Amino acid sequence: MAKKLLLEHADVPGIASYEVYRKHGGYASVEKALKTMSPDEVVEEVKKSGLRGRGGAGFPTGMKWSFLAKPEGVERHLVCNADESEPGTFKDRYLMEKIPHLLIEGMITSSYALGARRSYIYIRGEFMYVLRILEKAIAEAYANGMLGKNILGSGYDLDLVVAPGGGAYICGEETALLES
Repeated sequence: MAKKLLLEHADVPGIASYEVYRKHGGYASVEKALKTMSPDEVVEEVKKSGLRGRGGAGFPTGMKWSFLAKPEGVERHLVCNADESEPGTFKDRYLMEKIPHLLIEGMITSSYALGARRSYIYIRGEFMYVLRILEKAIAEAYANGMLGKNILGSGYDLDLVVAPGGGAYICGEETALLES
């Protein structure tokens, strides 16, 4: 039987809270990346891991990241498409409801690797209850030094915002999502 990586702790009571998430190994990738690795090393590790996107194409994540030009002198942002506009889908919503800090941890590690200092989780406006869950988890991450200025004393700064959108199938295409 395959190991459930994303949802391994989904049924742990209180896992949506920062404290319980940390007790179960949460934010270890942030600590490892920011304290012991350069952004390029994070990209290489993601390449070696074989991690693929959760969308239909399943494109290798590390490969996609390596295509980006270096962010020298250019402000860079990371946007997570959590709109879930495909009919009948609910994989992202379940993850955000149950383990919001897992998404936040991934956003921090990814943003560091890509040189982003401000990142967004784009969510459909109909999911206001999920937006509130995410905003609470983001506030906990800020309060515990995982977001904001000088994360874990690393010199790396990141602000993370949840951005509600209108929710439309077309937002699966990246330029439409950004325009929304």
